[in-house]
Amino acid sequence: MKKEQNLAIGSVPKKLIMFALPLLLANLLQSFYSVVDMLVVGNVVGETGLAAISNASMISFIINSICIGVTMGGTVLIAQYKGADDKQAQVETAGTLCVISFVASLIVTIIGLCVYNPLFHVLNVPMASMQEACEYMKIICYGTIFVFGFNAICSIMKGFGDSKSPLYFITIATIVNIVLDLILVGLLGMGTAGAAYATIFAQAISLMVSIIHLKRTHFIFDFKPKHFIIKSDKLLVILKVGLPTAIQMVVVNISYLVITGMLNNFGVSVAAASGVGLKINTFAGMPCWAIGQAVTAMAGQNMGSNDIERVKKTTKIGLLLNVVITFIVIVTVQLFAKQIITLFEPESSEVIKDGILYLRICCGINSLIYAIMYTFDSFAIGIGSANIAMINALLDAVFVRLPVGWLLTFVVDMGFSGVYIGQAISPILPAIVGLLYFKNKAWEKKKLIPCIDKGVQP
Repeated sequence: MKKEQNLAIGSVPKKLIMFALPLLLANLLQSFYSVVDMLVVGNVVGETGLAAISNASMISFIINSICIGVTMGGTVLIAQYKGADDKQAQVETAGTLCVISFVASLIVTIIGLCVYNPLFHVLNVPMASMQEACEYMKIICYGTIFVFGFNAICSIMKGFGDSKSPLYFITIATIVNIVLDLILVGLLGMGTAGAAYATIFAQAISLMVSIIHLKRTHFIFDFKPKHFIIKSDKLLVILKVGLPTAIQMVVVNISYLVITGMLNNFGVSVAAASGVGLKINTFAGMPCWAIGQAVTAMAGQNMGSNDIERVKKTTKIGLLLNVVITFIVIVTVQLFAKQIITLFEPESSEVIKDGILYLRICCGINSLIYAIMYTFDSFAIGIGSANIAMINALLDAVFVRLPVGWLLTFVVDMGFSGVYIGQAISPILPAIVGLLYFKNKAWEKKKLIPCIDKGVQP
């Protein structure tokens, strides 16, 4: 495949930036699905529709987290086999990952359909938004298989060093999503349900286009039935990396779900404003995530080729890039906070005021600390130590964000701003842990591939 790269040779800064740029654009476009939903629904339906999508998006994030986490194991393993130049193992890993993703999508779909309604009641979703939130979530759950399928293929390509193809596929899907949003929500008046249909159809297009494209190229995995077989040794390592990564992301997103439940106690305006603020904060973190994904892929390939010094250099340069770019992003958000919030809800002064407060607290210096945390987490996943990222997620969400937010909000009686403060200080402890692990030389002896080659369970 012409677009795949060997990330174990050449200039580290250049490789890192060139690999991260398509990932950044792809992440921005993929996140644009839900942003377009919120923009169109906010302007057509109003704050009740915004609150509905804000709450439903929390569950959608959890589904996506499971998907991305599981498939990340495939990225890391393929990257290490790419570095070791083992083509047969690359094919076996890709086939195993595709089967795992299909099975996982069915399980997640069934669980999602069973829990979203009672979960919305537990979270105190405003009654004015309850029906719309349920309609949106039901449709999204039925589209889970497309999310898993597309992310599995993207994970395989990233492991090979190809970050450009996913960008092309997502661009097509984004255009489809925007057009359908305008038609279904705007012209046909289908409300939040129309936004959900637009999203899952766009995801289905992403999956179909990616498969068709790869079948027409000289891709190492040609989607023949004989390749869709689970290899036990590959399964063990994919799960060893993928499950902790999935748990890491699920823990973080469940914490946001609980936080959303806390904020729902303060009414529709606060719920809508917080949902918009989180969406903007998500966009602000996109450059950091792209560079982190690049660090993971490069660290994986370099571990496969046993170049420890290049792994260290990749992580340090990734850290520098993340801090500098994140600083530029947060300055921009702070300068134009009101204008950005107004894009989503131009009418409600309460939503605008509360949304600006969210950005003032949650998209500031804390974002620089988050950039540090995420870089070290990405490094840990790339070398196969996904358990470190999982521990950091627990420190972030369970030990800081939730208890501090709850105490400030309901015990100290600071109101909903206490939740924002808890979120802002949560990455400090994980950033320290990540730095200490990077400085510890024990990880240099960590290997995934030799364990497999010797037939030993990793």
